[in-house]
Amino acid sequence: MYAVISRQQIQLPPGTVVRMPGTWQDYCTLRDSRGDGSIPRVKYRHGEILLMSPLPRHGREAHLLARIVETLLDSESRNYEAFTPITMEIPEAGGIEPDYCFYIDNWQTAVGKDRINWQIDPPPDLVIEIDVTSYTAAEDFLPYKVPEVWLFKKSGLSIYSLLEDNYQEQSFSRYFPNIDVRQMIDNVLQIASAQGTGAAIRNLRQQLS
Repeated sequence: MYAVISRQQIQLPPGTVVRMPGTWQDYCTLRDSRGDGSIPRVKYRHGEILLMSPLPRHGREAHLLARIVETLLDSESRNYEAFTPITMEIPEAGGIEPDYCFYIDNWQTAVGKDRINWQIDPPPDLVIEIDVTSYTAAEDFLPYKVPEVWLFKKSGLSIYSLLEDNYQEQSFSRYFPNIDVRQMIDNVLQIASAQGTGAAIRNLRQQLS
């Protein structure tokens, strides 16, 4: 399959990443050319457009990490709002489509909303990104002031907290300070790989009960 990129059509083989110079208007045109679809993913930063067509592994791992977060929150009877897919945009500054967004401390600000104004409304407390193609950096979320970014690569999970207008890697999550989230995710992924996602999440629930 060949890559096709035009104002009318974007077609990328799975696992493909394309980087090219472009304006904010170019980004909007490519984003809109997908219609109601969400593939390929389109991102804008610093006069550059990035397009990525995810592999099946991408969606599987994003779903599993989101289920882990939901299970942790449920185990503590904490409320939340979650979104996927979602497009975060600040005109001329940035456009990005994280795999999952969670409102945890600020869940009430997102309840019942059909649209979010990223220039006015509070950002998600936590975003999750699966990065199997070096497509994403935590700094991509600086325009939105997201408090915490989970970036999952082949080497495992990296947790970034927003501190003094910059992201710094941390050992623990501010939302689960008493849990070694990175080790927990490694364990759940191992079980999921051998027994399936359902078994892995059920096992996690039993550990937390």
